[in-house]
Amino acid sequence: MSAKSKRIFKRIISYAGIFFFILAAFMLWWQLRNYQLIDIWNAIISIPKPNLIMACVACLFGYLSLSLYDYLALRYVGGHVTWWKWMLAGMLGFAISNNAGHAVVSGGAIRYRLYTRWRITGGDIVKMITFSGFTFFLGCTAIVLIGYFLVPHDIFAQSVGASVGINGLFIFCLASLLAYFGMTVFLKGKHLKIGGLQFQVPTTSQALMQMVLGICDSVCAGLVLYFCMSPFVPIPFGTFIGLYVIALTAGVFSQVPGGIGVFETIFLLALPDSVDKATVFGALLAYRIIYYVIPLVGMGGLFVVYERWLRARMKRWLAEAKEKIPNISVVKAVKQVKSAVSGQKK
Repeated sequence: MSAKSKRIFKRIISYAGIFFFILAAFMLWWQLRNYQLIDIWNAIISIPKPNLIMACVACLFGYLSLSLYDYLALRYVGGHVTWWKWMLAGMLGFAISNNAGHAVVSGGAIRYRLYTRWRITGGDIVKMITFSGFTFFLGCTAIVLIGYFLVPHDIFAQSVGASVGINGLFIFCLASLLAYFGMTVFLKGKHLKIGGLQFQVPTTSQALMQMVLGICDSVCAGLVLYFCMSPFVPIPFGTFIGLYVIALTAGVFSQVPGGIGVFETIFLLALPDSVDKATVFGALLAYRIIYYVIPLVGMGGLFVVYERWLRARMKRWLAEAKEKIPNISVVKAVKQVKSAVSGQKK
């Protein structure tokens, strides 16, 4: 591929997110054109408090699962930091990347800032981000494969494009999962060179842990929306989680930050027309607030507290160092004078 073709391809990729966002916004408007904002607001405030509490608990467990992404990635590269550090980096990194999209850039930047302080090399940080990306991917592919058989196919029958897309997604996920685990078997103990970095092929047990962790993360995230939506939409959880991961995966591949619009559109299209779309959209907004906004504000505030504590600690160290350095110099000078005088006496 020529340099000009590469530039054109990168430009197409960069504008793909804008295209899908506009398309999703139009489809959202079309689905909700018969409702008013007050209908959506009433749907949000009508969610029972016990369901909101359970959604918040599921969100907490979801972000704890996300922090374990960094723990597995650290083990993969052979790095070691205190437990609260990888939890902070993992939760904060995903809180940012979930909202901003482009996880490698947004979440990777904050991880680079934190882990370099903790003496993890830049190359190992890139490997960690790549490993975590595959952890998320394996979890999603596994649930898509399970959800393909749990989600009734007639819900997408009204749209030929959606039906073709779901079948294509199933084939892609199956091939990807088989290829990844096949690589751990046939290339066991070997290294793959990507760019200037050497990536060790994960073991089958590591790949299995990645898949299980990815599934746990997606299930916890799905429970947040399920608790918000279940009071209004009677849907089996097996069917729901398959639909949730399909919508989530489509949002990730659309390159739209947080999958905004794309995720909601797939849910509104998949549910039957008899369901009150304003109620569903209200539940989706509640899910956005609980799973995206609250963790971002909470972890962002915690990061600010950590930064201020670190600065105060560094100022204290500098002050102590300034006090000790002159004293040490005086002692050395006194010793040198005494030795010189004793030498002259001798």
